[in-house]
Amino acid sequence: MTVTSANDPVASENDEPSTGWLFGLGRASAARPGRVVAVWLLAAVALLVASKAVGGTFVDNVVLSGTQSNTGAQLLARHDPAASGSTGLVVFHATRGTLRSDASELSAVTATLGGLPHVLAATDPLATDPPTLSSDGTIAYSRVQFSVNPKALGPSYLTRLDAAVAPLAAVHVTTDFGGALDTLTRPKASDVRSELVGVAVALVVLLAIFGSVLGALVPLGTALVGVVAGLGVLGLVAAALTFGTAAPTLAVMIGLGVGIDYAVFLTTRFRQALLDGADPVTAAATTTASSGRAVVVAASTVVVAMLGLYASGTTFIGQLGLAAAFGVVTSALGAVTLVPAALALAGRRIDALRVRAPVAEAGTNDDGWHRYAASVGRRPWTYLLGGLLVLSVVAIPLLSLSLGHVGDGADPTSFTDRRAYDLVARGFGPGANGPFTVVLDVREPGRADAAWANGVRARLATTPGVARATPFVATPDGSLLVDTVVPTTGPQASATAVLYTRLVDATLPRAVGPVASAYVTGAVAAQTQFDQIVAGRLGLIMAVVIATALVLVTAAFRSLWLALKAAVLNLFSIAAAYGVVVAVFQWGWARSLLGVGEAVPIEAYVPMMMFAIVFGLSMDYEIFLLSRVQESWRATGDAARAVATGLARTGRVISGAALIMVSVFLSFVLSPVVVVKQLAVGLAASVLIDATVVRLVLVPAVMHLLGRRAWGLPAWLERVVPHLDVEGVPAPVAPAAD
Repeated sequence: MTVTSANDPVASENDEPSTGWLFGLGRASAARPGRVVAVWLLAAVALLVASKAVGGTFVDNVVLSGTQSNTGAQLLARHDPAASGSTGLVVFHATRGTLRSDASELSAVTATLGGLPHVLAATDPLATDPPTLSSDGTIAYSRVQFSVNPKALGPSYLTRLDAAVAPLAAVHVTTDFGGALDTLTRPKASDVRSELVGVAVALVVLLAIFGSVLGALVPLGTALVGVVAGLGVLGLVAAALTFGTAAPTLAVMIGLGVGIDYAVFLTTRFRQALLDGADPVTAAATTTASSGRAVVVAASTVVVAMLGLYASGTTFIGQLGLAAAFGVVTSALGAVTLVPAALALAGRRIDALRVRAPVAEAGTNDDGWHRYAASVGRRPWTYLLGGLLVLSVVAIPLLSLSLGHVGDGADPTSFTDRRAYDLVARGFGPGANGPFTVVLDVREPGRADAAWANGVRARLATTPGVARATPFVATPDGSLLVDTVVPTTGPQASATAVLYTRLVDATLPRAVGPVASAYVTGAVAAQTQFDQIVAGRLGLIMAVVIATALVLVTAAFRSLWLALKAAVLNLFSIAAAYGVVVAVFQWGWARSLLGVGEAVPIEAYVPMMMFAIVFGLSMDYEIFLLSRVQESWRATGDAARAVATGLARTGRVISGAALIMVSVFLSFVLSPVVVVKQLAVGLAASVLIDATVVRLVLVPAVMHLLGRRAWGLPAWLERVVPHLDVEGVPAPVAPAAD
């Protein structure tokens, strides 16, 4: 195979590019630092204010057009509007006596609920057939059908609900709200505390890395400005697109993490340029042209990975990725404009207000990182196999992965939706919190008589996993027959998802035959189908993200082997991170420390989001490490020395940057939203694993084993793959060698 490679020295290790658009951008920003900083601050504030004034809201609105559950819901909406829409539960609990003694008060309250705006109907728990009353008579619930998602009604609507049920307090009946009302009653999740904790920890780590107050404040301050700008853009775009409730948290979490990381790498390079004798403006410009180019490539990889989530086929997930991409883009723009300006403003005072003596980049052959790299070079197979063994052991819990939906049962007991959930489970069984609605679209009315309907109901009631099935009721126009199937297990249980599949694929087709088309719908049915669709498309997401990363790394480093190595090692890293999430949330390891009281499934889209985010972020460290290895390789043509030099020059900084990102992610476990906790734990674990085992053990070991071959590219690929130079120095092409 004909291979091209860059084997000949073309520049000294300390040569910096002096041309190119990034150099010009960095010089322009550094030459007018006050103006650039002022523009960024004004733009960030203006965007945030505008988003608050005219921006949109964030709602978890998942539409699965053409699916079984969606078709059933649409049929029900057309033929019986009062039975469609969002279903809220109002749960009553008699703390003294039974609810039958308060029948008149209950009837009056449900009548008031039925008259509220946007309410299609509210059932009287004692007047329905059969009554929705527990066997001991102390717990009952009313089904309240809304024409819109209750979340869209705003907090003031909750005041109306409270006023409607207030008369029951006089007869010692408590009221809690559940079902679709959880989106309205659940306290608004605020991640301000998480953000403050993350920022505080990041500041401490930055002080340790740079040893000076200004050295720490530049990365932190510029990252915060970039995040604020990203949030403003997201809010404005939300006026036109529907983003999930987790979108702002993701934008802050990812934007803050990468923003600090990018600024850390730039600041480190800038300080070294000052120590080498450059003036502040030139140092900022050359830093932007070199490490800034690595930022652009790394950020592009993360953004592409985020946008790759659209391959899931679900707009909800794709737009979560888009939300995170806004944070990355503004952070990258800040890195190549705001950071050079801030560095130029700091100038040689960057090491003023010291907390310790400044440390230059490693460069001698006797420092600790060089000695470590030499150790890896002497025993590469030992390090490689040892690292893979560690990751494989950590990934073992992945074999127990259970995807599902984290529902009200995982909320704190102080939440009204959790109290409603527990009362319903106690009074009617866990499955009553997640019933299925069976809709029969009758095609042969002559055969769909009462006996036939009773036969279908009997088949449903005797299906394994079904606790009970109500009698079929015809819609007002007689076109549909509708009943409710209550599972024996709760909505979070994997057995409930199995039951859904059994009903759709086996029980109903056999029971209804050609007489009717059968659909299973309802909130749990829709969530189950969403989970199945997401799980089925995870492989596609992985393929899209990996393929894109392969192209970017190959183009940046002119090496197919490095691209393949990055993809394979990242897969090991992500598998280990998945294992940590399963161990914490399913197995219960330290789960109580996170405020999660019971075992929960892994939210179906969390692995997909984790894969895209982790793969993108891990490429950040890959690119920053390999860019310095490549720089030394171009200067010396010595593969072993290049690995040692690259590791020495980035090891301390990558470790510090990773510690910052881990701290930022872990601070979000303080969020009351379990899905955010899962993402926080998963992302923190993945970055920690990637920056230690992968980046500092496996990558050097593989590169030592590859040697000079690491920088080879087949001739046919050399002609096809575009040139994307990370460090801004033209890559030499040696004569083709066989």
